[in-house]
Amino acid sequence: MTAILKHSSDKRGAVDEQSIAMRVSTVSILINLLLSAFKLLAGIVAHSGAMISDGIHSASDVFSTIIVIIGVRISGRKSDANHQYGHERMECVASLILAVVLFLTGLGIGKEGLGNILAGNYADLTVPGLFALIMAVISIAVKEWMYWYTRAAAKKINSGALMADAWHHRSDALSSIGAFIGILGARMGYPVLDSVASLIICIFIAKAAYDIFKDAVDKMVDKSCDQETVKAMTEAAMEQEGVDQVDEIRTRLFGSKIYMDIEIGCDGELSLNQAHQIAERVHDTMEKTFPLVKHCMVHVNPVNHEG
Repeated sequence: MTAILKHSSDKRGAVDEQSIAMRVSTVSILINLLLSAFKLLAGIVAHSGAMISDGIHSASDVFSTIIVIIGVRISGRKSDANHQYGHERMECVASLILAVVLFLTGLGIGKEGLGNILAGNYADLTVPGLFALIMAVISIAVKEWMYWYTRAAAKKINSGALMADAWHHRSDALSSIGAFIGILGARMGYPVLDSVASLIICIFIAKAAYDIFKDAVDKMVDKSCDQETVKAMTEAAMEQEGVDQVDEIRTRLFGSKIYMDIEIGCDGELSLNQAHQIAERVHDTMEKTFPLVKHCMVHVNPVNHEG
């Protein structure tokens, strides 16, 4: 006797998740627009190439946040005839685009810094003014706050695209640190520090881009959940009345959600209705205990208890 229960849960809390993502993204766009404007102004007035580059970096964050908004909007659409399992993977596409933008940004910073070092004309570099140094400090504080603010929201709604945007804020903070060191070093008579800091920042940004890219790819190629999560799922199923054993659990990441198939063993003498009730309890437990589970299929195998 076999009882199979299939169910695709509705988008519980999807509206709340989108509202959080939209609120964070709106704040991000407004702050980045203001920051980029003031950085460019400081760079021009104080004759700081590092601050102008940092301002362009902040402006690129506006572009990345717009990509996040588009990705979250599309991934939040309900299932339709052509996409019966939903659109969650579109957020992964947004994360991939952000990873590329982040990598190219870091590459540009590193290339410019390496060029300045190899040129060797350190004495010809213009010494920036105090305004640029002050703006660098403000930028570090604001962008670091934006990183933690966006990161918290991304963890709350399990958004890869929003987490990628958080790392873009962190990369901007690192860029501002590099600008601060370079400006301070130039004012103290060591202009080459600007270029050295740029190379270090490039490495940090490239690592963040790689992590974002890898996470997005894992969610697009049906990577399984980690062993701790599978173990917790097994234990939760075994706690249900009527479940004698868990024969198999298969999981896959689908965007920010989890799809799972579980085979449980129950007394072979149970009626179809009884087996169905047990399967339903297991199904409901999976979705309540693990909020990221969107789709769960429970298959019941008969277990003989002779002797």
